[in-house]
Amino acid sequence: MSLAPSPVIRLHPGDSVVIARAALMPGATADGIAVTERIPAGHKVAVKPIAMGEPIHRYGQIIGFATEPIAPGQHVHTQNCGMGDFAKDYAYGVDVKPTPNFDLPATFQGIRRPDGRVATRNYIGILTSVNCSAHVANLVADVFKKNPFTGHDPLADYPNVDGVVALTHKTGCGMTQHEPLRLLRRTLGGFARHVNFSHVIVLGLGCEMNQIGGFLEEQKLAGRLRAMDIQETGGSRKTVEKTVAFVKEVLADSNKVTRETVPASELTVALQCGGSDGYSGVSANPALGAASDLVVRHGGTVILSETPETYGAEHLLTRRAVSREVGEKLVALMRWWEEYTEREGAEMDSNPSPGNKAGGLTTILEKSLGAMAKAGSTNLVDVVQYAEEVKAKGFVFMDTPGFDPVAATGQVAGGANLVCFTTGRGSVFGCKPSPSIKLATNTPMFRRMEDDMDVNCGTILDGEETVQQCGQRIFELMLRTASGEPTKSESFDFGGAEFAPWVIGATM
Repeated sequence: MSLAPSPVIRLHPGDSVVIARAALMPGATADGIAVTERIPAGHKVAVKPIAMGEPIHRYGQIIGFATEPIAPGQHVHTQNCGMGDFAKDYAYGVDVKPTPNFDLPATFQGIRRPDGRVATRNYIGILTSVNCSAHVANLVADVFKKNPFTGHDPLADYPNVDGVVALTHKTGCGMTQHEPLRLLRRTLGGFARHVNFSHVIVLGLGCEMNQIGGFLEEQKLAGRLRAMDIQETGGSRKTVEKTVAFVKEVLADSNKVTRETVPASELTVALQCGGSDGYSGVSANPALGAASDLVVRHGGTVILSETPETYGAEHLLTRRAVSREVGEKLVALMRWWEEYTEREGAEMDSNPSPGNKAGGLTTILEKSLGAMAKAGSTNLVDVVQYAEEVKAKGFVFMDTPGFDPVAATGQVAGGANLVCFTTGRGSVFGCKPSPSIKLATNTPMFRRMEDDMDVNCGTILDGEETVQQCGQRIFELMLRTASGEPTKSESFDFGGAEFAPWVIGATM
């Protein structure tokens, strides 16, 4: 007969707090300490006296500093825990170790493109150079959508085409020509080249700052894509008609694809978290980390992002950097974000959202330590800019904001053909053309939102499986999803509206 799990979770022997597995009432026992006030589920309770100004430890790391004396049994949260400076030892590369590969790599049923790359989905894409062409692009995509009331499916004769998707955005004009324009073009270029698109057309208005000709030339796409300007084509109606004709023209060719057995080394997985809670760093994130290690050991690539949500924990990643140069790239990103937030009158600790705090997260330090667990334990092999093509195999870090749709858009532009997204509060999300797997941190939320969640990692908290066992389950689902099995978000047709390039710089 198995014993019921402890009412609290201790993550490290030296921690000064433990995590409530479920809500604790005054008088309950937490790690041998009497609780003195109500502790919400996922929140922290002190298990030792903490003097004012003393660091508070979780994961064996500093998550903040006591802003007032804290007694054992007290609730530790925003009312008594705040940010503070502390020395970080970057110790570049000291924890680098060989990553053993499997003798018999796992496989999935992928789509081998003529250039040798492997897709997990097969879409036809409509990109927009500017917000002014967004409506026209959506009108075209709507022509090929299944009618939920009549059941009519315009793609019924093309079973190997996953859909026609319009990826629209709110910029492309009224912007400066330097970093903002380069960043947008790099993002659009990444999607234009994405392996999960068989064919792509770009629609513009004609007078925007992001001229299609300049975009195609800068991204070396000239002659490879179909493009149309609304003004030159003769207006909205004619552009819709000609774009619909283009899609109909390429459907038969797009439908010719077949799936074949390919190695798991062809996976490039974007690691995301959103709507995090106090359990994220205990269940779903470390379980995804275990799955990430499996992807890397099978020769694949995982991309960790959300630089503001790695802030304060970057010294743990620099220790895994394969070279000092790679580690220093990560540290330089942190300095840029410090300067950026200061310039904007904000601070890095502004990142935890009201939902994060309601779920038990207090500071960005605590959030970052839990978020980085998604990347597992393998070496950090490269650090790249937002939407930059990811070429290395292994664990790569990409600079992105912490806002999930913007971060995932950059990762997919970089080449991710699969997204894994952990959530404690219940984020709903998709990211076409790449399928998105949703991982719930706790069982109550999973049951409440079962139509949106693919994996319940709350089984770890419930004592039903280990982190490694859950990670193996996630990895197996990655392979099935990459083989064509639809995710919950795909069943709701998520993924088009979530396209969100990072908008940076002045709007003119």
